Amino acid sequence: MLRFLVARLTSALLAAALSSLVVFVLMRTVPGDIVAQMLGQAGDASAAAALRGFFGLDRPIHAQFVDWLAQVLQGDLGRSWYQGKRVSALIWEAFAVTFEVAAVTLVLATLIGVPLGVLAGIVEGTRLDAAIQTFNLVGLSAPVFWVGLMLLVGASAVFGWSPPFAFMPPSVDLADNIAIVILPVLSLAVLQAAAYSHFVRDCMVAELRRDYVRAAIAKGLSPAQIHFKHALRNILIPLVTFMGLILIQILGGTVVIESLFSLPGLGRLILSGIQGRDYPVVQGALLFVVAIAIVVNFVVDLLYGLIDPRLRP
Repeated sequence: MLRFLVARLTSALLAAALSSLVVFVLMRTVPGDIVAQMLGQAGDASAAAALRGFFGLDRPIHAQFVDWLAQVLQGDLGRSWYQGKRVSALIWEAFAVTFEVAAVTLVLATLIGVPLGVLAGIVEGTRLDAAIQTFNLVGLSAPVFWVGLMLLVGASAVFGWSPPFAFMPPSVDLADNIAIVILPVLSLAVLQAAAYSHFVRDCMVAELRRDYVRAAIAKGLSPAQIHFKHALRNILIPLVTFMGLILIQILGGTVVIESLFSLPGLGRLILSGIQGRDYPVVQGALLFVVAIAIVVNFVVDLLYGLIDPRLRP
């Protein structure tokens, strides 16, 4: 177990270091920087040089990266060049919004997609299976921003209602909070529920064609025992893996959805940081997202052992 934890921790640190280096370099290869954003076309050379010196942009890129990495290792993500606030504080404020949307979306997509996939696998080849697969196709094909826009337009045109655009935490006003997050959650959940349903259906179909299922039928086991006690149990490991991927996809989808619905979440923070060339904010937020992905994958690996003792390290 200790060897497993050390190996996972080492690979996680390497992935985080490589990701931070890629983000650091890519941000500085994008045309324009914060100096150009501040001064525009009218700025003179002396003012631009002074600002680049103030932000440390006049130093070699490898020296900038080493300094930033040293700060990160000390638990300091720096300060926003625009807002002057600590990047860690901005991330936590934004992540509270993103976490709420992602958690509710994951629960809703799981509750819808998994039962649909199991049902489609059981009734393979029927009209019900075709209807569920049609839902899967439409859900997987529709871009998340289009679904969000259609929900927004539909709610306004049909019901004469539009969600508030000022975010309200659930601890302050639960009703307003639900009104704000319901459309973003539904926009993300449609795609993820379709992905769940498609994946689970394929797993169930493959599982129900195995020899042990034929043997169970010959022994006289009931369909419920075969479907839920044996087949569904055997697809739990790939399902847990897929759930981790779904959660990471949801976090990626929040970038678009938070911009569309004006949610002050992590995706919107990253997008505004990129637009303003606020390097510390973008670097810190993306490093935080990478850390979440690493933690999710680590938890998935641990769940393998709980589901199937044979896979315990």
